[in-house]
Amino acid sequence: MKQTKIIAGHFLKIVIRSRAMTIVFLAWLLLVAYAAITGYETYTAQQQMRINFQQQARQSWEANPDKHPHRMAHFGTFAFRQKHPLSMFDYGMESYTGNAVYLEAHKQNTVNFSEAGFSTGLLRFGEISLAMLVQIVLPLVLFFLGFNAIAQQKENGTLKVLLSQGAGFRSIIWGNSVGLFTLALIFLLPVVLVLLVQLALQSTLPAGGAVWARTIGLLFGCLCFLWLVSVVAICVSALSANSRSALLSLLGIWLLMSIVLPKTVQAIGSALHPAPGKIEFDTAVEKDILQIGDSHNPNDPHFKRLKDSVLKAHHADSVQQLPFNYSGFQMREGERMSAEVYNQRLQQLYDVYERQNDVSNYCSLIDPVIGIKNMSMALAGTDFIAYRRFQDQAEDYRYQLAQTMNELQMKYISNSKPKDDHPHMIGKEHWAEFADFTHTFEPVSVTVKAAWLAFTATLLWFLLSFILIRFTAVKAKAL
Repeated sequence: MKQTKIIAGHFLKIVIRSRAMTIVFLAWLLLVAYAAITGYETYTAQQQMRINFQQQARQSWEANPDKHPHRMAHFGTFAFRQKHPLSMFDYGMESYTGNAVYLEAHKQNTVNFSEAGFSTGLLRFGEISLAMLVQIVLPLVLFFLGFNAIAQQKENGTLKVLLSQGAGFRSIIWGNSVGLFTLALIFLLPVVLVLLVQLALQSTLPAGGAVWARTIGLLFGCLCFLWLVSVVAICVSALSANSRSALLSLLGIWLLMSIVLPKTVQAIGSALHPAPGKIEFDTAVEKDILQIGDSHNPNDPHFKRLKDSVLKAHHADSVQQLPFNYSGFQMREGERMSAEVYNQRLQQLYDVYERQNDVSNYCSLIDPVIGIKNMSMALAGTDFIAYRRFQDQAEDYRYQLAQTMNELQMKYISNSKPKDDHPHMIGKEHWAEFADFTHTFEPVSVTVKAAWLAFTATLLWFLLSFILIRFTAVKAKAL
């Protein structure tokens, strides 16, 4: 421990005194400041915009006059996805998945208005977020600062001196790894500080968002990842013959882990498990619905049989003798059937997406960058699971809205035609009785369970770093 402490202190003294460290750290601070400011402005602007639009949609819903409930079901409303505060740290998939959906009876619309839909193709190159800096840029900085930690000592002969004085390779590798990890903490500190400031500036944090628990999880994941990066940099330096080969090896590792593998894995997942396009999906849903019955077609065989069975069950000769509005009953049955078809098709689509994502998830066992990315997005509430939760909540709300309007029609609308040619309608007070849509975030336990592979891979890579130190200490040579 004493040798490790001395070697770590010596490493820190050399690096901190270098001019390159000063330049790199100042550039890092500028990048952190830029990412923090843009992330905060994006979050506050979009969050307030979505809250305002949700309120306007609710006001528009309640402002409707007395009306037929089925017309209100088709009038519909909007559901807006709320941003998690930790999306200021990791944008994740939010720029691509959309944030609003129009809810109406008999039809399930897609989530629209994504940032990618309004931007140029430059978005595919990534956005500068705090997460991107920690996961992509900081490893490159640490490789640059640590590539010659041991390799340079081989070149100038000081490594032999250290070994002759009783310092073993394990102590040397441990000391330099601790020193480089300390530098990583110095670089990570401003990121943590600005994130805490961003969260502190929020007047209220979402109930059920578990912001602080998720923040601790993010910090733990970043520490494990940066320790691994530090160990890899020092071990490669110890195994390399000179500083040049160490730098080239580390740059190759960074390029492979940060750029090549993540993009390649996504392409492989899409190729192995192709997903249907929107037109193909909508066509399949419409085809299935037409096969089971059209509730708007009075001559549809399925609903004709349904009408006969209802009349028989109530010992009635016509719908006018039924104790409820039959059209509302028919619409309720049609909504149930179409929702079942849509949800079945949607689950099949989800299964394809999950198989695609599984390719990436399992590749986190060979690429720690993929693991920390998936873990970060899950905790920040910006991954596919979070998007799917919003879509499911919106569909549940849409279904309840349509069925509530159908039940109001069954209860308050007569089966007879109005005598004065005025359409049947109910009081507008019923609109306000139906609760507004509220987007909620999933509990941390559900998040961890859904992204268990990313958490497990990050922990396994952290444990593997200690094995790597031991292996390198055995294989390393003084020359």
